[in-house]
Amino acid sequence: MRRHPVLGADTLREVDRQHPGNSFIRIGIDIAESHHEKWDGSGYPYGKRKKEIPLVGRILALGDVYDALTSQRCYKKAFSHEKSRSIIEEGEGRHFDPDVVQAFREVETEFLRVRQDFQDAED
Repeated sequence: MRRHPVLGADTLREVDRQHPGNSFIRIGIDIAESHHEKWDGSGYPYGKRKKEIPLVGRILALGDVYDALTSQRCYKKAFSHEKSRSIIEEGEGRHFDPDVVQAFREVETEFLRVRQDFQDAED
C-alpha cells in the first residue's frame, strides 16, 4: 500500500518520457506522489511537510479522505457528510493544510452535492 504513490508517479514519469510536454501528466505525477503526505510530515512516501507538498497533493489528500469517509466499504458503512467534515476538521494542521480545510469549508455544499449525485448513480 505504501508503495503505490511511487509506483503511480514512476508510471506517469515513463508516460511523460515517451510523450513529453503534457502538463496534465506532470500534475498527475505530483498528485500520485504526494496525495498521502501529511501537513505535519507524518505521511508517506517521503515524509514531506507543509509547503514541501505540492498544492495539488494537499488538495487531493483532503478530497481522497472525504471520498473514503463518505463511501461504503466492505469493512465499514459510509459516514455522513457531517461526521466526515468533523474528521477533516480534526485533522486540520496535522493531516491537512489549514488553507485547504478552509477552502473545503467554503465549498462543502458542493462536496455534499457531488457525493449525493454519485451515491444516486451507484444505487
